[in-house]
Amino acid sequence: MKRVDLDKLDQRILSVLQQDGRISNQLLAEQVGLSPAACWRRVRTLEENGVILGYSARLDPESVGQGLCVLVNLSLQRHNLDSTAEIEQQVSSYPEVLQCFAVTGSADFVLRVVVRDMASYDRFLNSKIFTLQGIAQVHSNFALREIKNTETIPVDGLV
Repeated sequence: MKRVDLDKLDQRILSVLQQDGRISNQLLAEQVGLSPAACWRRVRTLEENGVILGYSARLDPESVGQGLCVLVNLSLQRHNLDSTAEIEQQVSSYPEVLQCFAVTGSADFVLRVVVRDMASYDRFLNSKIFTLQGIAQVHSNFALREIKNTETIPVDGLV
């Protein structure tokens, strides 16, 4: 995807929307200093250009019974396109996996996994991760507490 040039108004729109994705167009327009029609057109353009990927509600994992967060490092036996693509496809289909990154260093993939408890994580490992073909090692790091968790992308000062 190519980089989209954002002016100061686009940056302000994105900053406000990242803080409150449910804000009305009228209020958004007032906050960024545009007419509602001009604001709506800009938001629509940002969506069409793939800058805004979507809107969602952030949930508290504990409140919905998914309080155990695990960072899982996966190392592969071999590195070839077919085996890597298969693992990426499988891991992407697991609802417990919130994020998956291909990384450099001692692991090949890092997953952020949320589950109910340790027994649920054990079932997840045995029924899903350990059945993946081509995995050499699995290292689990359990989050003790959350320090920062945001999806807010800094957009101020990009121009």
